[in-house]
Amino acid sequence: MEAEAVAKDWWLYRGNGGSEERRARLETGFPPPWRDFTGVPDPLYRPPECAGPAWERTWRRGEGYVPDGPETDVVNTALHLRRPLLITGKPGVGKSTLAHGIAADLGLGPVLHWPITSRTVLRDGLYLYDAVGRLQEAGLEQLRTPGAAADRPAAGGGPSISRYLRLGPLGTALLPQTRPRVLLVDEIDKSDIDLPGDLLTVFEDGGFLIPELARLAQEDPTVAIGTEDDPEAVVRITQGRVQCRHFPVVVLTSNGERDFPPAFLRRCVRLHLEPPGPEKLARIVRRRLGVDIEDGDEYQDLVRAFTDRGADGDLATDQLLNAIQLRLAGAWSAPADRERFLDTVMQRLTGPTA
Repeated sequence: MEAEAVAKDWWLYRGNGGSEERRARLETGFPPPWRDFTGVPDPLYRPPECAGPAWERTWRRGEGYVPDGPETDVVNTALHLRRPLLITGKPGVGKSTLAHGIAADLGLGPVLHWPITSRTVLRDGLYLYDAVGRLQEAGLEQLRTPGAAADRPAAGGGPSISRYLRLGPLGTALLPQTRPRVLLVDEIDKSDIDLPGDLLTVFEDGGFLIPELARLAQEDPTVAIGTEDDPEAVVRITQGRVQCRHFPVVVLTSNGERDFPPAFLRRCVRLHLEPPGPEKLARIVRRRLGVDIEDGDEYQDLVRAFTDRGADGDLATDQLLNAIQLRLAGAWSAPADRERFLDTVMQRLTGPTA
């Protein structure tokens, strides 16, 4: 059976030493001069720790991820260069799970998730502003206090803008923090044609401006707003500018539904994930379910069935895990049910369905 990759000295992800030691190397290492950022953390802001339900979800999903050596090389290249990692591959090969694996392995806190659709624009990831709600409250305030101004801070009698602003997943990831966060930009190939280009400036600058706060900077230079993690866990933004200290670990996934412009690709480190072979599948099953494929003929039979069906149409690795989990529970154990069992849990994602 194929052995797991031996850790290399320069690896941060899956490297030698504990997660705290490797995270310290990531935080205090030597980034390229053009990727060294200067944001100053808000001492009163506390990002989520490696505890609680959100972290439990990240850890449970990422802890069982099984990378191979070349894959780990590419991930660590992106970490050292402080560049986004663009992962391509068929659905179900583990692209999104890898982001959780990085967070779990290095102890970087809960993954920030930004799912992309054809209607997604850059501002959706940076921040949300409820302008309508603020105008409505300003109108009510004017009825109560004639002459109140919509853009006047709360101390002046009008509604504070801070209640209507909240950082999105990308904006939260770019906050200046003592450790980088992991941001999963899921299925970027579904985006509008302009989004990859719009992301370039943000990725290069490691920050962005919130115009609604910049316009109020003279009257109210520092405003506390909510984050993607928790609308109530406010962070103070000065002069309307968010600037990272450590570039976040940005993982972009793509199912290959479109091509990206060269300028975007040049700024990413690219990784293509192939469907796992029998040896890697055995490692995944052992890691996730504690089952050694070689311990039972029926498990080997399920792996062979999974591989054969995957040759005619795409299958996701979790379909094999589902099949083995059902066998562990004693379900579908009758020999006569074998084909119906496989048709139920290993339906092809593409190609012929029967």
